Amino acid sequence: MMIRSVFLCLAVLVASPQSFADLPDFTEIVGEASPAVVKILVEYESENPRYQEQLEELPEYLRRFFDFRGGPPVPRERAGMGSGFIISEDGYVVTNNHVVENARQVVVRLPDRQEFDAEVIGTDPRSDLAVLKIAGQNLPTLSLAEDRDVKVGQWVLAIGSPFSLDFSVTAGIVSALGRSLPTATGDNYVPFIQTDVAINPGNSGGPLFNLEGEVIGVNSQIFTRSGGSIGLSFAIPVSVVRNVVTQIQDTGGVERGWLGVSIQDVDRNLADSFGLDRPRGALIAQVGKDSPADRAGLQSGDIIVEFADETIETSADLPHIVGLIAPGTEVTAVIVRDGEEEVVAVEVGGLGADEVARVDTGMSADGSLSLLGMTMTEVETAVLSELGLAGGAVISEVEPGSPADEAGVRVGDILTRFGNQPVSRLSDLSTVAEGLKPGSSVPARLIRGRSPLFIGIRIPSAD
Repeated sequence: MMIRSVFLCLAVLVASPQSFADLPDFTEIVGEASPAVVKILVEYESENPRYQEQLEELPEYLRRFFDFRGGPPVPRERAGMGSGFIISEDGYVVTNNHVVENARQVVVRLPDRQEFDAEVIGTDPRSDLAVLKIAGQNLPTLSLAEDRDVKVGQWVLAIGSPFSLDFSVTAGIVSALGRSLPTATGDNYVPFIQTDVAINPGNSGGPLFNLEGEVIGVNSQIFTRSGGSIGLSFAIPVSVVRNVVTQIQDTGGVERGWLGVSIQDVDRNLADSFGLDRPRGALIAQVGKDSPADRAGLQSGDIIVEFADETIETSADLPHIVGLIAPGTEVTAVIVRDGEEEVVAVEVGGLGADEVARVDTGMSADGSLSLLGMTMTEVETAVLSELGLAGGAVISEVEPGSPADEAGVRVGDILTRFGNQPVSRLSDLSTVAEGLKPGSSVPARLIRGRSPLFIGIRIPSAD
């Protein structure tokens, strides 16, 4: 019996190489694509170029503590490095914005060791993309894939210079699509491709390929606790790359679509409250005055479930789609309002590269009332003015274990909408409360700090 088991194992081992034939062979892609992948060498200005000026501004009795033999130390230039790729024979190069941001000098090195001084044609911090130009002719190039050709599970390949190890090749699969990674300023215009390809410092700006050797993304970020790859890397998808690069080449800057709303996800309670079959869509918490959304008639409490023929499953999907639409384009939005679907025509506005997206709004105004475990009073006029509100009711107390407490209501929140009715004063709540149905969930719009927020409050069932 033991001998048979050994022979069986050997048979499996002998047969297994046949299955390896189904694995991809990357050698052809690497051979054809590598000549167009470049290394970006960057020199930055000193971290403290105003050292001498700042020193001279100090009082005399303090300045002596900073005196050095031979004068103050000369601030040193910092060096950086990244990757990129050539997209045209006359020398246009794509890389990440964070690779060349604040650069004093940028040099592009090709795999054959040729080096070119590069001009930064334009950058887009919101997408973390930059376009460079080198003085070359008949250069090797890479082509961009079609926007919708990427699928979860497909093989992908990256070429770059991690840790200054020039033109290294790594491979893996697409782990997920449409990952939302907001920037420090809250921008969320890039639906990142997540992969398990080994990406490390120095790979930034390099291409991510499909098995046809086409670029499907630009490697931009990694998630790590050690500084190196742990199998979570993120690439800017080709749809964003094509849009941003074309605009930079044409105008030197980037303008993206803008709607003018604050949005949030829809949880189970909110889905029940608004009559949805399941949690989906982007719930509008706030509409900016005179914004494209305002002019289209969109309202706080509307849930966008489709925009420009694209399904909106989560709130993060909406800015990904809106940002790629050319300003001035008219599209249709499918919304859920008062439990019914409606189609609304929207002319998308424009947001320039240096503009900050803001949503200014006005609401309703004026006491003490207890409802569902929350005690409310009128909002002071000065507070309404400071927040830009025309009315509401401030939560002064929340009873532990009450429906309001379980829904997440906090002391200091300002209630501006309850159910489908705006709250101008406490008397509005008295009339709305009469129609509450036991066991149902009611949407409530709050202002917390300075941000709008919808929550669903579950009405206790009748005993």
